[in-house]
Amino acid sequence: MIKWILRVSVVFFIWWTNNLPIMAQDKELIFLSYNIYHGEDPYQPGKSNIQDIAELIKRIRPDLIALQEVDSMTNRTRGFNEGERKNLVMELEKATGLKGFFAKAIDFSEGGYGEAILSRYPAEFEKVQLPIPKGGEERSMAIAHVNLPDGSKLSFAATHLCHQFEENRTAQAAAISDLLSGLQVPVVLAGDFNFESDEKGYSVLSKDFKDAALEFGNIQETYSSKTPEIRIDYFWLDRNTKWEIISMEALDVEFSDHKPIVITIKIR
Repeated sequence: MIKWILRVSVVFFIWWTNNLPIMAQDKELIFLSYNIYHGEDPYQPGKSNIQDIAELIKRIRPDLIALQEVDSMTNRTRGFNEGERKNLVMELEKATGLKGFFAKAIDFSEGGYGEAILSRYPAEFEKVQLPIPKGGEERSMAIAHVNLPDGSKLSFAATHLCHQFEENRTAQAAAISDLLSGLQVPVVLAGDFNFESDEKGYSVLSKDFKDAALEFGNIQETYSSKTPEIRIDYFWLDRNTKWEIISMEALDVEFSDHKPIVITIKIR
């Protein structure tokens, strides 16, 4: 009788484990981060770069994308879209089939300017306004709370820190770390941080997040795309999750003044 119970228990355990849903640990996720220079080719003024970026996205097939310097219905976009104002997130949605979210940081040129996220999966989006203790340009962060196909959850945040004052960048890094470190799910943070690794803002983020390029051992300069001399674009991975970085690189394309960065990761 005991042997029969043990055998049934073993058979049931094997059936149960074989029928568990495939979790995020078994799936590679691809992330892209790109400062898109308000949708205009910086090296060919008057030419849109959105079609080139859309083709890059379709080639790489990222699951989640962080975009910086995104225009939405500004008069500026008329200058490289045959006189029409454009919502750049909507243009990329139409071209790629991904779901987009725009987090306006400032009113600009009778439209908006800020950050955006594109997602392959269903997500709840939110915008967080970041502190500017020294004044200057308003900054925001977009967050996607993503439902992955296996039923697991992940939060993906995209931002662009102040280019004017280190005090602002430090305060913004602290606010981001405080908010995201409190989430009870794996967190990936991406964007243009406007600092190098010797600045205080970098140290602030490093307390709760890992610099993915440093972890992977492939540190590459990201600005400018023509003559890269500094690294200011990053992926950050929360320290509470066991990540496996499959690949990471800065891509050698010149559609913007920044290089796009792409990472493939697993949750172990």
